[in-house]
Amino acid sequence: MATVEPEPDLLAPTPATGHLIGYARTSRRNQLLDRQISALTTAGCKRIYQDQLSGKDAARPGLTKALDHLLEGDTLMVTELSRLGRSLQDLITIVADLRRRNIGFRSLHEQLDTTTPGGRLVFHVFAALAEFIRELIAEGTSEGLDAARARGQRLGRPPVMTPDKIRMASELVGKESWPPSPDCSASTEPPSTPTSPRSKTGAAPPYPGPRRIGTISPANQA
Repeated sequence: MATVEPEPDLLAPTPATGHLIGYARTSRRNQLLDRQISALTTAGCKRIYQDQLSGKDAARPGLTKALDHLLEGDTLMVTELSRLGRSLQDLITIVADLRRRNIGFRSLHEQLDTTTPGGRLVFHVFAALAEFIRELIAEGTSEGLDAARARGQRLGRPPVMTPDKIRMASELVGKESWPPSPDCSASTEPPSTPTSPRSKTGAAPPYPGPRRIGTISPANQA
C-alpha cells in the first residue's frame, strides 16, 4: 500500500542557520543611512546592502545584490517593512520568494520574523488581504465597464475617422473630377504641364504647323 506524504506545514518556521544580511534604504540621496546601519549592525548583521532610491523604483541595485547574496538558511533583515517593499504586494512577493529558497526575513520595527510560526502567520494574513484588495479592484472595474456599456458609451480609444471624415472621403472617392480638391478647377482632364501649355479656357493652343524654310534665290546660288 502506497504511503501518502504529509502536506507541508505552511506555518512551519524557516530554519535560521546561516548569516544575517541587512538591507537599508532611503528615498533621497541627501538622507543618511546611519540610523538604519547602526540598528542592523547591533542586531547582528554581518553584511549590509544599501540603496538611496525611492521605493517606487523597480530597479534597486542594492536589494538585487542582497537577494543574490543570500543562501539557504540565511535571514534578510530590515529596520522597517517600508524599507523593503514598494507596496504590500511587492513585499509579499519578495518574502514568498525568500520562503521558497528557505531564507528567513526579519523586520525590527514591526517585530516580524518568518523564522517563527507567529511571523509566518502574519504574512499569511498580509497575503490574504492583498488578494482581497485585488479582487475588489477587479470587480469594481468590471462593474464600471458593464455600466458604461449599458449607457451606450464607447469604450477604448476614440476612433480616428469621425462620421464627417468618412462622409468627405466617400464624396471624394465618388467624384470623377480632377483634382479632388474643392478649390481647384472641375476640369475632367489632368492639369497642364510645362511641356503641354494650355490657354486660359483650358483648351490646348492650335498646332502652328511646320516651320517655313526660306527659298534660295538664283542670285544666291551664283
